[in-house]
Order: sequence, then C-alpha cells, then structure tokens
Amino acid sequence: MENQQFGRVTIPTDVDVVPETLELVRRWGADAIRDCDGTDFPQELKSVDAKVYSTYYTTRKDNAWAKANPDEVQQCYIMTGFHTASGGPLAIPLMQGISRELMEPNTRDDIRRWWEVMDRTAGEPLSADLWRYDQEAGCVVIDAPEPFHDYTVSFLAYLIWDPVHMYNAVTNGWKDFEHQITFDVRQPKTHKFTMERLRRFIADHPYVDVIRYTTFFHQFTLIFDELKREKYVDWYGYSASVSPYILEQFEKEAGYPFRPEFIIDQGYYNNQYRTPSREFKDFMAFQRREVAKLAREMVDITHELGKEAMMFLGDHFIGTEPYMPEFTAIGLDAVVGSVGNGSTLRLISDIPGVKYTEGRFLPYFFPDTFHEGGDPVREAKVNWVTARRAILRKPIDRIGYGGYLKLACQFPEFIDYVESVCREFRELYANIGGGRPYCVKTVAVLNSWGRARSWGCHMVHHALYQKQNYSYAGAIEALSGAPFDVRFLSFDDLKADPHVLDGVDVLLNIGGGDTAHTGGAVWEDPAIAAMVKRFVWSGGGLIGVGEPSGHQYQGRYLQLSGVLGVEKETGFTLGYDKYNWEEHPDHFLLADCTGPVDFGEGQRGIYALPGAQVLVQREREVQLAVNEFGQGRAVYVSGLPYSFENSRLLYRAILWSAHGEAELHRWFSSNFNAEVHAFLDRGKYCVVNNTYEPQSTTVYTDGGSSRLELDANEIRWFSV
Repeated sequence: MENQQFGRVTIPTDVDVVPETLELVRRWGADAIRDCDGTDFPQELKSVDAKVYSTYYTTRKDNAWAKANPDEVQQCYIMTGFHTASGGPLAIPLMQGISRELMEPNTRDDIRRWWEVMDRTAGEPLSADLWRYDQEAGCVVIDAPEPFHDYTVSFLAYLIWDPVHMYNAVTNGWKDFEHQITFDVRQPKTHKFTMERLRRFIADHPYVDVIRYTTFFHQFTLIFDELKREKYVDWYGYSASVSPYILEQFEKEAGYPFRPEFIIDQGYYNNQYRTPSREFKDFMAFQRREVAKLAREMVDITHELGKEAMMFLGDHFIGTEPYMPEFTAIGLDAVVGSVGNGSTLRLISDIPGVKYTEGRFLPYFFPDTFHEGGDPVREAKVNWVTARRAILRKPIDRIGYGGYLKLACQFPEFIDYVESVCREFRELYANIGGGRPYCVKTVAVLNSWGRARSWGCHMVHHALYQKQNYSYAGAIEALSGAPFDVRFLSFDDLKADPHVLDGVDVLLNIGGGDTAHTGGAVWEDPAIAAMVKRFVWSGGGLIGVGEPSGHQYQGRYLQLSGVLGVEKETGFTLGYDKYNWEEHPDHFLLADCTGPVDFGEGQRGIYALPGAQVLVQREREVQLAVNEFGQGRAVYVSGLPYSFENSRLLYRAILWSAHGEAELHRWFSSNFNAEVHAFLDRGKYCVVNNTYEPQSTTVYTDGGSSRLELDANEIRWFSV
C-alpha cells in the first residue's frame, strides 16, 4: 500500500530558508526539493533524504560564452508596424515598439537574403535592390515606394536578453543584476560547448538527482516594448527558433528557399489562430526532428552520468511538442508543467512516453501574489479545485510548487491549506492507482493543429486565454474533467486516414470563422467536407460552437450549415425570409438549466434552416439549436463560457448527438456542481464537490441511486 503521508510532492528552497524547507518536507510530505530562477541550492540540504532537482538552463546563465560568441546568440524574426508611403522616400524604423534591452537587429548576416520588405497593399515582397538599410538611423529606407501603399519589414534580431529572465526580472522588480543573454545550442561552437558544459555541471553537482531542463533550445515568442511591457506573446510561436544556420539546413531538406513570410504570415505572425500553411508545417516538422535529435544527445549524457532528465513544459519548449512522435525519441524520464486549470493539467498528464509527469501548482511564490493584502489561499483553492476534476480523469504522478519559499512562509494559512492539498492528492492517486476512468462516449476535437496541440492550442501561457476565444477554452476546460475519451484530430489526419473517425462518437468544431480552430479555407477541400458529412449522416454526432466551419464559400458561410441546421447572416442572404424561430424549451439539452443559458458574447446573425429545432433564440438570433442529419445528429451553440452549468449542457449535448440519452443516469450526479468518477477496474468511485459551499445531490451508479450531502470541496470515495 502506497504511503499516503509522504511522497509525490516537490517544494522549492533557497539558501535563507533551510529550517523552513525541512519543516515543509515534514508537513507537506515532500520527497523532492528544487531550486528556482534566481536562487541557489543550500549546502545544508545536500544530504537531505529527498530527491534534488536542479533547474538547468541550456541557453543562458553563461554570459561569458555569449559575449565571446556573438554570432551564435539566439535570433528571432520580428516585423515592424505598418508604414504608409505618402510621397518621397519612406523610412521604416526597425525597433519602434520593441525593447532595445531585449533585441538587437542582426546586420552580421546577409540582410538582403534574410530580411524581407513587404508591400502589404499589394501583398508582394519588394525586390532587395529597391530598399536599403540606414544603420545609423536604424531604419530601412525605400527610396521610391508606391504612394499610399503600406509597407513592413521582417528582419532577424538577436535576443540579447532572455525573454523569460526579463519577465522574471520585471515581475519581481530585480535590481543590480546582469541581463542573461540567450545563446543558440543548435550552432556548431555552442553545440560543442554545451555538451561539455552539461558534463561539467553534473560533475560539479553530485548531490543533484534530477536535471530539470528549462527547457531545451527555443523560446516561445515573447516580445516586450520599450516600457518593458509584454507586447506580443504566442506560447506556440516559432519566431525565436531561427538563424541563418538553421534556415540553410531547412532549405536543403525542404528543397525550396525559406522566406520570413513563412513565420510572419501576412503580417500576423504564425500564431495559433492562423490556419498553418504547408511551408509553416514543413518548418515545424523540421524543427521537431532537429530539436529532438539534439535534446536526445543531452538526455543520453544525463543518463550516462546517472541522473534523471526532466523537461519543463514552457520557456524554451518550441520543437518539443510532447504529443508528436518525435518527442518520444528524446527519451526523457519526466515532464513538469504549470497547472492553471483542468486543461493545463491534462496537457501535462496525457503526455505519452515518459515515466512520470508533475504539475507545478499555483500560485507561484512571487510577490505579485505574496504581498501584504494578498490572498494566496484563495488562489490556491481555486487552482486545486479547478485542476482536481481533471486529475480524476487522468492524474499527474506528482505535484509541486515553485518560486521563493520565504514569501510563502509569511502566510501560515497558505502553508496549512497546501498541507491538506498534498494529503488529498496522495489519497486520490492511491485510490485511482492506474485505473481507467469510466468513459461514456468518445469525442474528437477537430481543428488545424490536432494532437500536436492537444488540450492547449487556445492558451497564452499558464492557462490564460484571449477572452474572444472563451468558447474554445470553455469547451476544452469542460472536457478536461468530464467522463469522455477525448481525442484531438487535424484536418490533415482526415485526409491521411479514411478510418480516423472510426470509434469516434461525436466530433467538435469550436471557435471563430477563418481561424485554425475551425479550419477556414480547408473547407473548400471537397474531401474534408464530404468526410465530415458522411460521418454524421452515418450516425455520428457533431457539435459546433461559435462559427464552426466558418468560411465564406459557394453560397454559405458555415460550410456545415446543412448538417448543423443553422447559417450565419453575413449580408448575402438578407433577401431570404426566415420563419424558423419557435423555441423548444423542453428539450433534453436544457433539462438541468436553472435559468437563461449563459452563451457569453454569443453570435450575431445566426438563423435556423427549415427542419432544425431552435432551443434558444434571442431577438431572432439563434443561440442553441439541434438538427437531424441522416442517421446522425448535430448541435449548434453560439458560445460556451466555462461554468459547471455549461459543462452539464455540453455533457447533455454530447449524449444527445450520440443517441445516448438513455445513458445519462450512469455514474452521474443530479447536481451539476458535483461530479461522479468511476474506476470500475479498481472497484471504486468518488463523488466530488467542485464548489466552495455544501452541496446535496442524487448519485446514480450502475443501476441504483442514493442521496448524498457533501461539504465544501469535499471528495468522497466509495466501493463499487
């Protein structure tokens, strides 16, 4: 029987909190201790009876090397703002709106090959002989631009301050320190130096058990302005994974020249909302292969010298997307990531090919939370209770905290609460014991990214999302703790395998039109549209949220409107009268709603086609509708912000679209504030109260029911 009083917990330390660290090892039952950015591991703890993690930075914390090899400092593609030619020469300042402490234009390499001036009005690159660079002014000059055309410059810049080090310094108000420069391990001299440096580090730190790589080589896109404010962030951005050395290798493999526009992408940067081009997908695949090969070299050294290799899912993780086949080739022992909610928990816990996973819970021990008047207990409660429902579907193997321990120790109530969290985590982990949770249906989320960005393609970082993308975030968060087998499919998957939908009960397409989340122009491919329609016609379910399949083409905006039974008015069908507005409030989907459904911002201009059933319309704009299509069923929802009530709405929508209404009362709670998770192979189930108030519910098991009273946040275990 696993010891439920000790283990599976990692805590941070520092040189000035040795007694406090030992006390928390005892109280929290911690079996691992780690250092953090800006801290040192205490000499007094090197013989403690716990695993020691050491945060290891492959790309920084050696400015002597970076300064001696400025040609191998990491680089990033940056685009200037749009500048309009009004007559005469046009001067475009490169660093306007960009922190000069963060970046410096790369004029060392051939700027006419690696920079690109774009006429955005014409959508064409400008010939390199039609522009020049004024280095003293820091401007690209176009002597004879087309009047009133807009121009941008895409250029390579050196990362002369590591963006995460800058973030940490600004957040914590650090003073009198040296900016850490980011060097490029992919390049020859630094590659050789890095492998020697790793061996030296391990030899100099014999007490360390786990090398926690933070992460490997390429930082996600994180740009600051002149006031050190975040200007642009894309957690999946590849802008900072470039250099002439890397791009020349890509050109040899791909067989065609690289253009900055593959990264900049019509002036938008290749962010998670942009439907990826063939060239960008080629570049991502190339980077994954090359990064995996180099990361494997470091992991092999780590293992050779008797240490475990752990990767932090964040910072320099570009090229190590953990759901792609290249990732398993790295041979890591573990992955650790920050847990902000259920989606980020599943993003970590579902990772294949590692021995264990670990979640770093919030709040991070930073002064933005741990200050006079701060309430870290509230944040910790929200974080734990939100993530717990996802842990019950697929548990991480360990939990932990990060930051500066001396800040946390100033809040004794926080210390007490985390002690209870550690106990509860060990209890639920022991009860689940590798068991498979009961899944009522199999659902697949269909978008342009598929499993490459499972659970997280809507995220900024630490579970943040743009508010306009609330529906994708809401649906994924609901699914993270729901009793469904969840898959992530790309449109490429549909093209590659005609049987990829076999075994799927319900398909989900969620988000705004013409984005990577719904597909955009991919719906012009008749094979894609026909495959999805055939799936539903043959008995499958479809749920569309927001503007599913939204793309103006051949007389329709919602390309699956015939399946969904709704269409969006974009002005082109205003001359057609619409008569289907009658609501059906007694439908199966609405049975648990306590009041008007919260659709968030909803959608404007959605109307029902003849034959569809409107469940909710507001001022003759459809918010919720259902439709029969052949033997299958479809549900349209205008918006789905995350809440327990909306999670129940989605649950019912999945069951109804899969013809599974009769399966509702199996391992089910009548009160949507509580949930039931069954582990039939373990002979156990639990009922969990997801709120901060007591709840009363009827619990349906496999053929019976009983009334249950639950305390606030309570989780109660039963034998089947």
